[in-house]
Amino acid sequence: MKLEDMMKKYNFIVVGDTLNPEKYAYKIKEALLHYGYHVECVGKELASINDTTLEIEVLDLCIHPAKGIQLLKECTKKIGSVLIQPGAESEEIISFLKQENIPYVEGCALIGLGMK
Repeated sequence: MKLEDMMKKYNFIVVGDTLNPEKYAYKIKEALLHYGYHVECVGKELASINDTTLEIEVLDLCIHPAKGIQLLKECTKKIGSVLIQPGAESEEIISFLKQENIPYVEGCALIGLGMK
């Protein structure tokens, strides 16, 4: 899967601090909403990926890798794909996604929005 393919999806779950305007998770959430995406947020708004109501087409990790892997392992919902923002990556996350056969891209949603 490529970043361009992910940006054709419309249900995004942004994982990170989406309430602090200084954080990239906030900037990504606002940009996705501006472009008409359906967005729910985990971290500061919802406690768990399992609390989301949307079909998870793209799970956007904008969070420390240790917290990201914890949330992924706790998730009981089907995840269509994962976008791993710079700084949110780890070998453990990549191994987990490969083991679970979840497509992923290491990239940036803000750059992806520029490809639309």
